[in-house]
Amino acid sequence: MVERLSGGCLCGKVRFSAAPAARDMGVCHCSMCRRWSGGAFMAVDCGNTVEFAEGAEPGVYVSSDYGERVFCAQCGSSLMWRMRDGSHVSVSAQAFDAPEVFALTTEIFVDEQPSGYAFANSTRKMTGAEVFALYAPNQEPQHG
Repeated sequence: MVERLSGGCLCGKVRFSAAPAARDMGVCHCSMCRRWSGGAFMAVDCGNTVEFAEGAEPGVYVSSDYGERVFCAQCGSSLMWRMRDGSHVSVSAQAFDAPEVFALTTEIFVDEQPSGYAFANSTRKMTGAEVFALYAPNQEPQHG
């Protein structure tokens, strides 16, 4: 059984638990993620395992035909990116109560990464075209 981890937003209004697929953390450098999260979006694949605490009412922004961004409507914390059909959720690693359990392993949309920063970790790097070819070969490339 995969261990469930808890997390939440800055103000505590939106709490959740999820079972990350692994202890791997990925970073998205796309322009939408950077604007939405205030930097590179560091996320953990949680499949469809996210469960919100009773009474938690996160805000949702539909950002593409297939993706949406979930946040706290009160404090604005960026919490997760998910497929609109519910098939996949990437949870902000920093929204978990113990983000130190995750290791940075992958960077995506590196072709959109600004030149003003770089991570020291050795990671698998993928361009936006490579991401779409791998995960959505029938999708027209767009941000989500």
